[in-house]
Amino acid sequence: MTNSVKMLDGRSIPKLGLGVWQATNEQVIEAITTAFEAGYRLIDTASVYENETGVGEALKMSTLPREEMFITSKLWNPDQSNVEQALEDSLTRLQLDYLDCYLIHWPAPSLGQYTNAWKGLIKAQQSGLIKSIGVSNFLPEHIDTLIQQTGVTPVINQIEKHPLFSQQSLSEWCTQRGILVQAWSPLAQGGKGIFEQPEVTTIAAKYAKSPAQVILRWHLQHNTLVIPKSVTQSRIVENIQVFDFTLTPEEMTLIDGLDKHQRLGPDPLEFV
Repeated sequence: MTNSVKMLDGRSIPKLGLGVWQATNEQVIEAITTAFEAGYRLIDTASVYENETGVGEALKMSTLPREEMFITSKLWNPDQSNVEQALEDSLTRLQLDYLDCYLIHWPAPSLGQYTNAWKGLIKAQQSGLIKSIGVSNFLPEHIDTLIQQTGVTPVINQIEKHPLFSQQSLSEWCTQRGILVQAWSPLAQGGKGIFEQPEVTTIAAKYAKSPAQVILRWHLQHNTLVIPKSVTQSRIVENIQVFDFTLTPEEMTLIDGLDKHQRLGPDPLEFV
């Protein structure tokens, strides 16, 4: 698997994949078809996106061998007390025998269920229904609890991360424990407040790349996995064309300086 990285469990995951949040079942079929043709192998969905059925149709239509695909889905908060059924439902909609990765979507600490949910993921992994298990939007205290209760460390923590909200301390904490950081909304929801920044536009002009490509490259050079979402064919193709140039340390620092600690999504401590 090209442009991939090893996880704690020894399996490989592509550094860049296609996110399908807010895409309809019809849109994801065309988007995934385009993505596979462009060289993507990782598709990231979730039960709450309500498009697993479309993802499943696209996977079924593809001529790619199943072992070349990397399919991630996520356990929604109300389902934390019923992992087995939620996973079965996702697999049915996706028309798959197993998931390459399954994440607990949010810790939802007020529900008090995320540790039991983690035990459910471990059980499903042991039965072969999931290859790798991880979390999304978890803070250090939540991950510490999982490890203390089960001895099993998540391979991934998928978090909101972009130049306006770089989450450097959380990223470093995960990295120190061998947990890969995967950025959702890596382009800050369509480049809000980023694409027009002179630091970004100047770098983009230098490399004859788009602002989006520069930001994705910045993520990759920080060893962050990315799953940019798009249903536009040209952007899907453009987003994966980021492995043919390298930002200088000075350029990385310029983009680092855009951090405003500006969260665009929900707070993990409050979201239920």
